[in-house]
Amino acid sequence: MQRIDLSLVYGLTFLLVFLVSGCSSNSVTIHDNGKQPYDQQTRQFSNLYVGEKDYPLTCGDDCYAPREELTCREGVCQYQGNYSAAQYEGAFIVQWFGHAQFVVATPSGERFLIDPVFEEFDWPINWLHAWFNGDYRSHYPQFNQDNRQATDAVLYSHVHYDHFNKSDIKSLGSNKEYFVPLNVAPHIPAMGASINEMGWFSSKAYKNTEVVALPAHHFSSRTFIPFIYDDSNRTSWNGWLLKSTGKTLFFAGDTGYSKHFSDIFQQYGAIDVCLMPIASYHSDDHPKWYRYVHMTPEDAVTAAKDLRCKVIIPWGYGNASWGMGDKSSHAPLLRFLAMLEQTEVQTKVVILDEKSHNHK
Repeated sequence: MQRIDLSLVYGLTFLLVFLVSGCSSNSVTIHDNGKQPYDQQTRQFSNLYVGEKDYPLTCGDDCYAPREELTCREGVCQYQGNYSAAQYEGAFIVQWFGHAQFVVATPSGERFLIDPVFEEFDWPINWLHAWFNGDYRSHYPQFNQDNRQATDAVLYSHVHYDHFNKSDIKSLGSNKEYFVPLNVAPHIPAMGASINEMGWFSSKAYKNTEVVALPAHHFSSRTFIPFIYDDSNRTSWNGWLLKSTGKTLFFAGDTGYSKHFSDIFQQYGAIDVCLMPIASYHSDDHPKWYRYVHMTPEDAVTAAKDLRCKVIIPWGYGNASWGMGDKSSHAPLLRFLAMLEQTEVQTKVVILDEKSHNHK
């Protein structure tokens, strides 16, 4: 099946459509302490650390060797090895629903839904995928109405189509509190929702949990029409930290490796649970760019060391992902396991199961 370059996924050159929706009936509160780079003239956000990157660790040979603990049948894979979720005991209850979608129950009882995309990409990218014979998910997250009703608050890391779907937001409704990066509120459908736009290193208490917006090393875009409209980096991109009863959980968001992980550790100390992306880094045509904005599995291991993570949970690969920027659906996991064997990792590694999926 033909793969679509991310430049097509994040904006087609001739698509004459504006995807800017008003939020007049939503209640928007902006939390911005001015610590985020922003150009007033171009109205664009940028990363904390731009330019060429030094990567302490890079996989060489045998990055994707088959493993007995990863069993596949009829295109569906399941990890059954030493890092299985059954061995994980922690203050946070973490459920993975594929790609970047998580439900996190904090020690104080709040339930946060992170980056939900229940089926395919939002319009018009779903239409473009059909047109260009692009990759679709082979499985959908099994996220039923009970799951939605039990959700207290929703966190979005950025507006890329594999992390943000307006139809899903409508289905979640206005009785949740929403936490989004700066300038993202206009993309939330008008439905009377309570929305918190949060700049890097700002925080807000939600019931008994503190929600902290943190940097990521990425970019944003939803619409690109040459000579007419380009919204590149007009909205920001975040990682998130949840602090509850003295425990911390970090969701890195889509991100490349940079010094921002060390900055986070310097300000917040060792992190108890780190949800780290390990996928979408591979490209035959643009390998430097893909790694610049998406961590390789070994970058995720390095970032976990920077953060002094006590537990690392990888995500971004798997049965319910799209396979963008990867050799195969589970290639990132194979590479991650290979790199764990080559490095001295003090962090506890937990690989969550992929049973919470419906076959399409």
